[in-house]
Amino acid sequence: MAEENSTAATSIICYAPSMITTNGVWQGDNPLDFSLPLFVLQLTLIVLVTRIFVFVLKPFRQPRVISEILGGIVLGPSVLGRYEKFANTVFPQRSVMVLETMANVGLLYFLFLVGVEMDIMVVRKTGRRALTIALGGMVLPFLIGAAFSFSMHRSDDHLGQGTYILFLGVALSVTAFPVLARILAELKLINTEIGRISMSAALVNDMFAWILLALAIALAESEKTSFASLWVMISSAAFIAVCVFVVRPGISWIIRKTPEGENFSELYICLILTGVMISGFITDSIGTHSVFGAFVFGLVIPNGPLGLTLIEKLEDFVSGLLLPLFFAISGLKTNIASIEGPATWLTLMLVIFLACAGKVIGTVIVAFFHGMPVREGITIGLLLNTKGLVEMIVLNVGKDQKVLDDETFATMVLIALVMTGVITPIVTVLYKPVRRSVSYKRRTIQQTKPDSELRVLVCVHTPRNVPTIINLLEASHATKRSPICIYVLHLVELTGRASAMLIVHSTRKSGRPALNRTQAQSDHIINAFENYEQHAAFVAVQPLTAISPYSTMHEDVCSLAEDKRVSFIIIPFHKQQTVDGGMEATNPAYRLVNQNLLENSPCSVGILVDRGLNGATRLTSNTISLQVAVLFFGGPDDREALAYAWRMAEHPGITLSVLRFIPDEDVTTDAVSVKKQRQLDDEYINAFRAANAEHESILYVDKVVSNGEETVAAVRSMDSSHDLFIVGRGEGMLSPLTAGLTDWSECPELGAIGDLLASSDFAATVSVLVIQQYVGLSGQEDDMDLPDSPMHSHEHPRPAYGLENPR
Repeated sequence: MAEENSTAATSIICYAPSMITTNGVWQGDNPLDFSLPLFVLQLTLIVLVTRIFVFVLKPFRQPRVISEILGGIVLGPSVLGRYEKFANTVFPQRSVMVLETMANVGLLYFLFLVGVEMDIMVVRKTGRRALTIALGGMVLPFLIGAAFSFSMHRSDDHLGQGTYILFLGVALSVTAFPVLARILAELKLINTEIGRISMSAALVNDMFAWILLALAIALAESEKTSFASLWVMISSAAFIAVCVFVVRPGISWIIRKTPEGENFSELYICLILTGVMISGFITDSIGTHSVFGAFVFGLVIPNGPLGLTLIEKLEDFVSGLLLPLFFAISGLKTNIASIEGPATWLTLMLVIFLACAGKVIGTVIVAFFHGMPVREGITIGLLLNTKGLVEMIVLNVGKDQKVLDDETFATMVLIALVMTGVITPIVTVLYKPVRRSVSYKRRTIQQTKPDSELRVLVCVHTPRNVPTIINLLEASHATKRSPICIYVLHLVELTGRASAMLIVHSTRKSGRPALNRTQAQSDHIINAFENYEQHAAFVAVQPLTAISPYSTMHEDVCSLAEDKRVSFIIIPFHKQQTVDGGMEATNPAYRLVNQNLLENSPCSVGILVDRGLNGATRLTSNTISLQVAVLFFGGPDDREALAYAWRMAEHPGITLSVLRFIPDEDVTTDAVSVKKQRQLDDEYINAFRAANAEHESILYVDKVVSNGEETVAAVRSMDSSHDLFIVGRGEGMLSPLTAGLTDWSECPELGAIGDLLASSDFAATVSVLVIQQYVGLSGQEDDMDLPDSPMHSHEHPRPAYGLENPR
């Protein structure tokens, strides 16, 4: 080993194989002298520090990779490692071997998962635009890396200039697909044209990066002998051929042997997981990196139930526990103190700026040829600067192969950190999608003319809600005169898992199997609605997916509702019915989404408490049978509930009962606003009764009550023959009839009556639809015949809330 290398590279470490587990502190042993307790402590520290950074950087919308690398840097020689006591106790030299081995095992399996999740068909279908943008974004940074390699390359290195160029070029030109997907989702750009192009380009870029990485490693490991490089290439090609022509048919045979819907046997799963190790061993032996073998092995596994099972079994453990180890080790190897002198720091800044600019310029040129605006080109160029796993592998291999010295390695890690870290803030400032001030009149069911299309946005979390929602829509009575356009939005939580992101990028229409559980659920939901569309007349269904954190999910729903000019949003209640008839929360975060949506919605909202319209009354378009009851107390929300029920009542299979609660003479109030609402209620009820006087299937009853107790008694006394209750939320209405009911409300977002009907102790287990009317157009909400043309909208004051207000 060269004398001039650092002492770390030449120091001899004595390793006692017996010192793995300790006899315990009572025997006088120091647990940190033994490798297992020390490793457990290191792993705990790394995960803890990483999690702290994730928490701290969350408000800045930074991807998890940054927290993981920063965690390593803090624990390494740059910060805490400067204290010799800490470095020698927690991260002594002898422990590095165990840490690195475990990190590489984690990396091996993570790259196997990346291979399993990556669908080459998607890459092939990305189209010419994404392909040229990906290439445009790679060539310039690669050339800039090559140019800088001359100034950074040490003449006394045992490696040729070519290898150095390749390593620096690859490190600067790659894009991290999972990190980019996460950033796009955070910025709510994932469903935009820019998002789709960036994702496609990143996928293509990822594939190129792997080929270049394999090439770089082959060249690095073969030092001076060019024939060795040739043999590495040939044997790598042979390995890929064996995987494609031998391993893939074998795995396809396993899939065929397992009946559909059955679990794969432990033996098969065990064989595949061992295959990952064997592939890693083979590619390591022939001179490429072991991760290359695992990646190729993952690529040949067909998408479908087997890939899904492997992802389910491995992903959380590998990406949650073992992968942070790899990033942390990259941080531990980074010694910022090794970057000496202002000249080096200046070079660092210059490289960051030029590499970033190179990608942007390359992308803008290509985007210009495709007729895209310059701003969009710049945004895509910035987004493609995200760095992550591939770059870290390149840098680590480079350091292990002595291609990069400590200084260059630290420089490159910092470049990766800065380039990825600045993207979110810059893109947020630069690219604000033009929020069209959508002015449309039909924001409520009441305003939608009887002879116009009704647009409904249906939000679905899980397939469980689908049958009831479909039955509700079927009962909404689509006709040739008034068809229903349904936008089905599958709400998916944005997690750190890369697999959840691929759902957006799937080629669903190609009939290919689902890549993961989220997508399998999405397919299930979409198939159900498409099946409904085929069997129902005058119904159009458009499926969509929204991926965001629960805290901002309502923004996606609201902006989609505005873009599509929807009149009514249906979203499931956060509780579901248990076997014994009680109600239990499925996911508390759903409640947050519902509350935010009620506050910010640009149209009317209905929360569906699902107790099954799909049980006894299984509906088809011909044999629909439903008993619907409306409890009418007065106010805009109740009028909206009646408007929806009125529409349903036109269906020949629907029986509608309207129960209007009227306050006793003694409890009437003289407030002007209350009188105004009472007048509007009377007008609407009279119009309803006049229009439906001949209908035998509609029953109207006035019920006089004087206080909350009598109201509860009247509601409880209703027979349980009904299948669905439709009630207004009663927001802002201070009615004496519901006085005191809100004091013990479990879920105030349902309003007093909705909460009563949805509570577990309500005797009848009937589905409930709680409706809130959009009252943004002040004073205009009850005008039944508003002009069709959106051109008139400027005559009205702005909505009191909703997406049109800047946040």
